[in-house]
Amino acid sequence: MGSEFVQLSLTPILIGVLAAVACALPGNFLLLRRQALIGDAISHVVLPGIVIAFLITGMVATWPMILGAAGAAVVAVVMIEAIKRLGRIEPGAAMGVTFTTLFAAGVLILEQTDTSSVHLDVQHALYGNLESLIWFDAVGWGSLFDLAALAGLPTELPRMAVVSVIVVVLLVLFWRPLKISTFDEGYAATIGIPVTVLGIGLVIVAAVAAVAAFDAVGSIIVIAMFICPPAAARLMTDRLERQIWWSVLFAATAAVAGYVLAGYGPQWLGRADSVSAAGMIATVSGLILAVACCVGPHRRAR
Repeated sequence: MGSEFVQLSLTPILIGVLAAVACALPGNFLLLRRQALIGDAISHVVLPGIVIAFLITGMVATWPMILGAAGAAVVAVVMIEAIKRLGRIEPGAAMGVTFTTLFAAGVLILEQTDTSSVHLDVQHALYGNLESLIWFDAVGWGSLFDLAALAGLPTELPRMAVVSVIVVVLLVLFWRPLKISTFDEGYAATIGIPVTVLGIGLVIVAAVAAVAAFDAVGSIIVIAMFICPPAAARLMTDRLERQIWWSVLFAATAAVAGYVLAGYGPQWLGRADSVSAAGMIATVSGLILAVACCVGPHRRAR
């Protein structure tokens, strides 16, 4: 039983937890800055960039994906500004038009091009690839100390681990200016904090987390984790430090519980087939938010 768990379930759960936490951490600041939609936006924007990067390079690799997503983000910014100026409409409407258009373009390109040689299709873009991230070289818990077995880990795990560490380190290094500018942008500017640069940097960090998580877990988890754990955490406390810890706890809980329920929940109900891990993780994160809305001690202050 232990050997089967290590081989089939350990790495998907770890990747899910790392992806959830990496998205939830910057999501806390986006939420407090009333920019939670940016997390949703990023997950929409990266799809056409990733698809075009694959069509150009012919491979699904980290750096082409990141560069493609960055290029798509630049296009998105230009489109938003053009729509705002030419159409004279509010920023929210311009963002909505841009993000849905780019995501639809990505789906259209996927449907009209040959991506059958790799796991890159509409279903993969939405639901990710979590269930298939199996550690084939593992033979039990002892494999965690076997260098030869560790070399066979799914590449998504070290990638998400590195990105998660980068996100944590950056938040720690810029904690004070980020905290001040989040709660009082005017005061932050008067004491010399580069508010605009810091805001752009926060969006870039969120984009890096989203791109790293996109291939493994798909856009559904990315969208859910940017919003649900931070929002639930905000209902539990009015202190930022505690909110961060609450959001990490909620994100990790949603990832673990969602994966377990996706694999075993249908069996407990007498059904033979499992359900999508990404969909169930997003569902659990939504349920956590719903419970926080009902019992959170700060729900009435929002």
